Amino acid sequence: MYDLIIIGGGPSGSAAGRIAGKKGLKTLLIEKEIFPRYKPCGGGLSEHAMSYLDFEIPESMIERDIFGARVQFKGQVVEQHKDSRIAVLITRSVLDNYLLEKAGDTGIEIKMGEKVLDYRENSDYVEVFTDNDTYKAKFIIIAEGAQGKLKYQIRRKDRKDEYAIGVVAEIEADDESIDKYIHNAIDLHFGRFKQGYGWIFPHENYYSVGIGGLAKHLPHPKKAMLDFLNENNFHDDYKLHGHIIPAGGVKRRITSPRVVLSGDSAGFVDSFLGEGIAYAIRSGQIAVEVISKIILNNDDMETIKNYEMICKSEFIDNLNYSLILTKLINSYPSLFLKIFASNKAIEKYLEVPAMEISYKSYIKWLIPRIPMFLLRS
Repeated sequence: MYDLIIIGGGPSGSAAGRIAGKKGLKTLLIEKEIFPRYKPCGGGLSEHAMSYLDFEIPESMIERDIFGARVQFKGQVVEQHKDSRIAVLITRSVLDNYLLEKAGDTGIEIKMGEKVLDYRENSDYVEVFTDNDTYKAKFIIIAEGAQGKLKYQIRRKDRKDEYAIGVVAEIEADDESIDKYIHNAIDLHFGRFKQGYGWIFPHENYYSVGIGGLAKHLPHPKKAMLDFLNENNFHDDYKLHGHIIPAGGVKRRITSPRVVLSGDSAGFVDSFLGEGIAYAIRSGQIAVEVISKIILNNDDMETIKNYEMICKSEFIDNLNYSLILTKLINSYPSLFLKIFASNKAIEKYLEVPAMEISYKSYIKWLIPRIPMFLLRS
C-alpha cells in the first residue's frame, strides 16, 4: 500500500513526486514512456515556472534566453524587449527528463514504460491497474496531460470550444541564421487562427515552429500548419506533431475523495499564450501539500477540497482572465489584435509572463486605452 501514486512523469507529476519524496510519503510514480521521450511543445520555460522550483535549471540545458517578443499581425510587426529575462527555451524532452530525475533524487519509486489502463476508487484506498500489475494507494494524482483518458472519471470531456489543437515541427538551422532572424525573443503571428496564433521559437541549431487554435475553428490543422510553414519560407517536408491544449479558465471538476487532477489534466493552461508548465508544476506541488496533511497530520478527508481553493487563490483566477482576454480578441479581432500588436500594448503585456502584473490588471490597463488607439489608427 503506497501513500501516493502519481500517474504521469511530466512537469506536474515530477513536481508532485519531488514534494512527496521530500515529505517522506511512500510514493510510486508511473510513466508510460521511457524518458527521455519526445514531447510536442514550443519549449518555452518561463521565469514564472522556474520560480516554483527549489533547484536551478543547468545553463547547459538552456538554448536561448528570452527577453522579449516580436508580434506580427496583417503586415504589422512590433518587437519589444524587457531588461530582465522572461523565459528560456529548452528542448522539452531534455527538460522533462531532468525534472523527473530531480523527483527521483528524493527516493520515490519510479516505473517507466508501464501504462496505467484504469483505476478504481474505493472508500479507503485506490486501485491502479497497469498493463503490467495492480497497485494500491491511499491517494492518486492524475498528471497524465491533456491526451490521457483517466481524468474523465472525474470530469467531463471538453467541448471543441474548450480546447485548442496545436501542431509543431522542429526545423534544423544553423545558429548564425537563427540569430539573424531573431535572437533573444519569440516570434508570434496573430490573426490567422481564432483563439490562437502561430509561433517561431529560436532554439539551439533549430526552430520550433507551430500553430495553435481553438478546435472549433481549426477543422484542418495540418493544412493550416503547412500554409503557415510555406508563408514563412519553410518549404521542406517536415515531420509534424499534433497535440491538445486545454483552455484555462473553463470550470472543471478536479477532485474526488481520493483522486486529484493536476496540470493539463485539470486544464490549468494560459488560454492566451497556451503556456501550462508553470501551472503544471505548481498544481502538482499543491496537490501533494494537501494530500500530505491528510496522511501525515490526520487531517479530515474533506481537506482534499482545499486543493481547488488554493489553486484558485494562486492562479485559477488569472487563468480565468486569460480566457476573457482571448474571447475579447476573438470577438473583435480587427480591433483588439491591431491594438495588441502595438509597441505600448506589447511592452505592457510582457509584464504578464514576467509575473509583474496579472491578466486582470492587463485588461484593466487595455480597455480604457481603446479610444486612444482608435484615434491614432
